[in-house]
Amino acid sequence: MFCVTFSEFNQAVEILGLIGVETKDDIKKRYLKLSREYHPDMNNGSTEKFQEINEAYKILSKYVDSFKFRFTKEEFGNQHPFSVGDTEWLHKPKNT
Repeated sequence: MFCVTFSEFNQAVEILGLIGVETKDDIKKRYLKLSREYHPDMNNGSTEKFQEINEAYKILSKYVDSFKFRFTKEEFGNQHPFSVGDTEWLHKPKNT
């Protein structure tokens, strides 16, 4: 079970500098960029900052991995606002 306070969650978001809507891949890319930048073996590296970044990524990864999905039309509309009708939004091959 994933247990973290909103304060810890919010701090993790701030440490990684996430804004707006992010995908799991966006979070990982940001983590990798920051971890390379602050790695203790790098010129301007910082062990303390590197550990903060790792902990923030761990918190956000657990949050994303334990997210509960609703398989409803309303939730689909929230995730894909331009496709709330019955029109297919995914590019599917046309029948030839």
